[in-house]
Amino acid sequence: MARGRVALLVLGAACLVAGVLGGLARLGWPIAFPMAAVNHGALMTGGFLGTVVSLERAIALGKPFGYAAPLSSGLGAVLLLAGGREAGLVLEFAAPLFLAAVSVDILRRQPQTHIAVLLVASVAWAVGNAMNLAGAAPDATAAWWFAFLVLTIAAERLEMTRLMKRRPIAAPLFMGAVALVLAGAFVSIFRAAAGGIVFGAGLVALAAWLSAFDLARRTVRTEGFSRYAALALLGGYAWLAIAGFAWGAMAAVDAAWRDTALHALGLGFVISMILAHAPVVVPVVARRRMRYVPFFYVPLVLLHASLLVRLAAGPGAATLRQWGGLLNAVTLLVFVGTLAYALSRNTTTGPGPTTTTEQSRR
Repeated sequence: MARGRVALLVLGAACLVAGVLGGLARLGWPIAFPMAAVNHGALMTGGFLGTVVSLERAIALGKPFGYAAPLSSGLGAVLLLAGGREAGLVLEFAAPLFLAAVSVDILRRQPQTHIAVLLVASVAWAVGNAMNLAGAAPDATAAWWFAFLVLTIAAERLEMTRLMKRRPIAAPLFMGAVALVLAGAFVSIFRAAAGGIVFGAGLVALAAWLSAFDLARRTVRTEGFSRYAALALLGGYAWLAIAGFAWGAMAAVDAAWRDTALHALGLGFVISMILAHAPVVVPVVARRRMRYVPFFYVPLVLLHASLLVRLAAGPGAATLRQWGGLLNAVTLLVFVGTLAYALSRNTTTGPGPTTTTEQSRR
């Protein structure tokens, strides 16, 4: 089973490479990989992130049928790259349905809010894939895909901080932010401008909630991996708020805000979350212990710097956007190398990370 987990993780990583190459091609870099460019969003959302999220959930479930979701999303992405669009999209649509079944199974045994939100997130992914299969407007499809990612991350942070003592207003505020995100994605199907404004407001509301109530506000004052993870999380929440304002501006003011909206969210927020959580998740999947190394700060700083290069100059600066995109790709490469090095420092096999990484589950 461990080899199968690693194979699925490698499949997700391969989708990441293809998605990044497709994104660089869309920015104008001379990369002859047309199917990756055409399917950039599906590769990043389903092929990479969907596979990794589903794999993590399958491990938590501990039952063989849970692996149907990551296998379906990974193979669907491979078919998209091979030119089998319809078959690939059908598999991509099946993946979140399998994931929803996993969440239902877990929810029956553990009826908790964060698991219910994970279930809703998987349904949002299914809606986005269905819209992509039907040829719906790209921004409306993207709203549902991002709803899947944002709500999944929010639910996982809610799980990790559920033992904290929070004010009574925290729970209704969280559910209100989730409802805004879902309402915005739904309205976007029929009225793009109104839906985009509501969706952006939901992102800002969720960023405010995470900034106010997440445990990272406390652990940022610690040291070692806990401090690194907290800084990655808090930086990601800032990009989530920027993405929310940009999404609303894209819908109500000028479509030129689109690149800022999509990539402040997809790179600034989602990749920041990966930088924070991957040192915990990957050792569990690979069943290898890992030692934290301070070099993890290098890709974290590179991520924020490259995004500023890409987005701060505005939509008219095509050259800076190109170079910023290339630096985004370099950031991911440096992070993967850092992760591999950290894993290699401890060759002991086992069910999870070492004590230094376990601090993240505080």
